[in-house]
Amino acid sequence: MKLQERINLLSELGEYMLSDTEAWQEAKEKASRENSWFIPEFLELAVKNVAQSFLKKEALTPWANHYKLENLVPEPKIVGIVMAGNIPLVGFHDMLCTFIAGHIAHIKASSRDEVLIKHLVSVMASRNDEVNELISFSEMLKGCDAYIATGSNNTAGYFEYYFGKYPNIIRRNRTSVAILTGNETNEELDQLADDVYQYFGLGCRNITKIYVPEGFDFLPLLSAFKKYNYLGQHHKYKNNYDYNLSIHLLNKKYYMSNDSLLVVEDAAFFSPISQLNYEFYTELDNLTGSLKGKDQLQCIAGHGFTSFGQVQRPSLLDYADGVDTLLFLANL
Repeated sequence: MKLQERINLLSELGEYMLSDTEAWQEAKEKASRENSWFIPEFLELAVKNVAQSFLKKEALTPWANHYKLENLVPEPKIVGIVMAGNIPLVGFHDMLCTFIAGHIAHIKASSRDEVLIKHLVSVMASRNDEVNELISFSEMLKGCDAYIATGSNNTAGYFEYYFGKYPNIIRRNRTSVAILTGNETNEELDQLADDVYQYFGLGCRNITKIYVPEGFDFLPLLSAFKKYNYLGQHHKYKNNYDYNLSIHLLNKKYYMSNDSLLVVEDAAFFSPISQLNYEFYTELDNLTGSLKGKDQLQCIAGHGFTSFGQVQRPSLLDYADGVDTLLFLANL
């Protein structure tokens, strides 16, 4: 399949994802039933972000041209892709990169997020049967020329053991933080709420910790975050909230809450579901210098960094872990 054919097909897929086609609606409903974290609101958000940020022809064409991708790859490589399943379609970008590069994708989809990705590949194949030779799914990824694997810090060790002798990208746990100055507008705090709550905080681009200046007034922030208080009624999220609240009560630890989120002073980047960590700072320049290059951080939000409300809207060039996936694939 030639490069322009691949771009055209992906563009058509984007249009399909924004449609109300009955089969697509049924696939989304099934995905929500099989994974109760994939509520319709967040599922639609993920679909919209992929379709509008990744699958527009005006974005795909310059992206491919930037890497000088071959029109027709004479000897495509087989790339094994181990996908995560923490948020809807989280592994789509890896498949997209492999497909646009002209290689063959053998995918191990996560059991938590296999409905959508398999449906979308079937739609692509229905429009061009060459897709069946370029994208397939398997529980065992043997005999591949290269690997892209996303998982936890624990599974990364296994990935390195099995895939280490091949060209690879192996991803570990990451999260995101925000730096506040105390001068944020109500609109910015409202957008920060999106960064914290969307996908229940399960994504690597979710804000799980904020840095605030000494004397910071938390009341406007807690008030802005109330727009997501309805998530406190979600059974899995509420179980996490109740559990973490009981731990803080038993330990007599100071916390703040707006009935859907626990805000706790903690130095850790990672926070449990339903909790947002915070830490005070005195010198902003020292703080930003200390955060740059931290392996655990996917994104930093704030003035001078990624804008509030945009961390969950990556572009084609916003690669996970800062590793250029398409460059890796183009150089195989």
